[in-house]
Amino acid sequence: MDEFKENIALCCKQLRLSSNFAEMAMSQEGGSNQEYLYNLLSNEIKYRTERRKMKLLNTAGFPKIYQRDQFRTDEIDFPSDVSLDSLLDLEFYRKGENVILYGSTGTGKTMLSTLIGISACNADIPVKFYRTAGLINLFAESKAKGSLTSLKKKLNSAQILILDEFGYVPYDRTGTQLLFDYLSEIHEQKSVILNTNLEFSQWVNVLYDERMTTALIGRLTHHVELVLFPGGNNRLRESSINEAWSRINTQEVGNNGKK
Repeated sequence: MDEFKENIALCCKQLRLSSNFAEMAMSQEGGSNQEYLYNLLSNEIKYRTERRKMKLLNTAGFPKIYQRDQFRTDEIDFPSDVSLDSLLDLEFYRKGENVILYGSTGTGKTMLSTLIGISACNADIPVKFYRTAGLINLFAESKAKGSLTSLKKKLNSAQILILDEFGYVPYDRTGTQLLFDYLSEIHEQKSVILNTNLEFSQWVNVLYDERMTTALIGRLTHHVELVLFPGGNNRLRESSINEAWSRINTQEVGNNGKK
């Protein structure tokens, strides 16, 4: 038996099968040769799927792994056609949309975006999670070191990019420009989830350049789901970000009517 196990392990190495395959081959059962082989191969597929999910979760950069039952929705304003279930089912991603989560600090934006990211990883969709200031600094450092291509390659491995804490601090100008350039490159190719406590009208205060700010808002809201986290703040209902969302909806209705 040990000889067979060793030979099977060598075959697995040549066929680029996992070492787990050789272990399972010694204990797998089946009523026939065909059933045995099917059980062995299907278990190998399950094993690889679980390994890939774990790798995606471990490399996404989530600050913490949350469970769905930890998240409360009673103080969140979802658009009429959006719900927690639809976000976790990744309907926005399949429609090629972005998601903006807007509200005060501590209202649950990071948790929700993380839960969405975890759902994506479990669906075999690669995700990268960054604090916005951290990613901007990475862009600036990569530019200085001549490793910008390497950073973009890492980012391009993801289909969903999550930017947390957008607007909490002023940003490095060079890094901000590079982030803008990258978000322009992936426009309509990847989905972006952005968590912010700033109204659109205030974005220029951290991005510095008014034209770039306008362009960035335009790209992010071209196809977007806006989720509001009022947290008991009635001023949010009258904010410019809410007005902008109303204009986006009006434009969508108008465009649909022309089709």
